[in-house]
Amino acid sequence: MPLALLALAIGAFGIGTTEFVIMGLLPEVAADFHVSIPTAGFLVTGYALGVVLGAPLMTLLGTRISRKRMLMILMGLFVIGNVVSATAPVFGVMLAGRVIASLAHGAFFGIGSVVAADLVEPRKKAGAVAMMFTGLTVANVVGVPLGTYIGQSVGWRSTFVVVAGLGVVGLLGVARLVPEQPRPEGVRLRHELAAFRNVQVLLAMAMTVLGFGGVFAAITYITPMMTEIAGYSASSVTWLLVLFGLGMVGGNLLGGRFADRHLMPMLYVSLGGLAVVLALFTLTAHNKIAAAVTLVLIGALGFATVPPLQKRVLDQAAGAPTLASAVNIGAFNLGNALSAWLGGMVIAAGLGYTAPNWVGAVLAASALVLAVLSRGLERRSDTRSRLVAAHTPEAAAVPVASRH
Repeated sequence: MPLALLALAIGAFGIGTTEFVIMGLLPEVAADFHVSIPTAGFLVTGYALGVVLGAPLMTLLGTRISRKRMLMILMGLFVIGNVVSATAPVFGVMLAGRVIASLAHGAFFGIGSVVAADLVEPRKKAGAVAMMFTGLTVANVVGVPLGTYIGQSVGWRSTFVVVAGLGVVGLLGVARLVPEQPRPEGVRLRHELAAFRNVQVLLAMAMTVLGFGGVFAAITYITPMMTEIAGYSASSVTWLLVLFGLGMVGGNLLGGRFADRHLMPMLYVSLGGLAVVLALFTLTAHNKIAAAVTLVLIGALGFATVPPLQKRVLDQAAGAPTLASAVNIGAFNLGNALSAWLGGMVIAAGLGYTAPNWVGAVLAASALVLAVLSRGLERRSDTRSRLVAAHTPEAAAVPVASRH
């Protein structure tokens, strides 16, 4: 794998840290700003919606400059957003800082996915994308637990100062290691938007929204769930997030490996398993050991869907992959926003801290249904294409024996 993938992984590490670390600090942030836990959950929802809006906007702006320079600009925007969050005097400013940082997220992963795929031969594309996303998953093993520990020990503002520093390191890594690439030629808005007329692209994005949304339905409220239901101390959340992150790393690498060979079967297994595990989490959350094991499985199954979903979008939108890739990253975060909101609603309705797990299970199961539908439509299309080809004049002129 090219060394440039390391630079992309470094940027992904910083972005992953700021995206997920807020979940371990929701009680501290809520207490500091005198808001409820569900209200503090809007810091997750707001970030996710910022990714949804920022992904296409920043990607289209980036078509006018080289991909490397755009990646550097995005990391600079990320740093600014985290500085605003760290110094926010009121909750509204904190939310604004989260949104500013989120504007870089979708475009960075979207453009980065295209760059990563272009750096390797076709049969290794999903593996290259997974390598970049390894930075995101490793952030959950190192960055998020460390940030949670710092936030609980020194203050949550210190965490965002550290995250801003990670952004600076990511910016320097891109500047140093990513090769200069020419500005994409012939890119037009109409050409990029044409990919969204492909039903398979839309189905893949819908799977992304629902499937990964299932993960966030549970993980957004993991701190109160583990402390109030499982009986862990607040300080133990750090190590629980490490376990979740380890599951993410393993699932991401497995998803990348098998997506290059058996993409749709990989989605069936990961989405089906995720739905089952999330449903079981409503029971296992009441036992410390079982809850910890379940967290690992949620991380593994959830992130096993990322490389195959991203590769499917790249494959189906082969003629205009940049915008579609970025929008699919936005789809991940649209799922995050949707599930965080739904999870907050069921908690606020008095259904308890384990109720979001049922929300997640339903979302993941819905994604599995779409995956089966997508494959069925693809097979029907392939069959129709073969029949049409067999009845063309060229095919009819070929002796039957030669067709076999």
